[in-house]
Amino acid sequence: MVIALFQIIMILLNVLWWIIIVQAIMSWLIAFNVINTHNEVVRSIWIALDRLTEPLYRPIRKVMPDLGALDLSPMVVLLIIIILQTILPGLFSSML
Repeated sequence: MVIALFQIIMILLNVLWWIIIVQAIMSWLIAFNVINTHNEVVRSIWIALDRLTEPLYRPIRKVMPDLGALDLSPMVVLLIIIILQTILPGLFSSML
């Protein structure tokens, strides 16, 4: 049971990692006008990604200083995910 829970958590962290990476790349493409948010598919993907990640970014944005157009909260979330992926195997192995 513990192993299954550990594997589910690791998969969810991996999926979250890729969601943040895709959102970052998509934001760059939108900023440089490579893709356009007037396209319905692009807009729906962008809104979905924003709704998934905004609850994670909001507490970090409250703590971090305002750097203008530079938003480092995705990088902070990615670092937290890396830390969790490093720490969790040790915690779960001690539970066995």
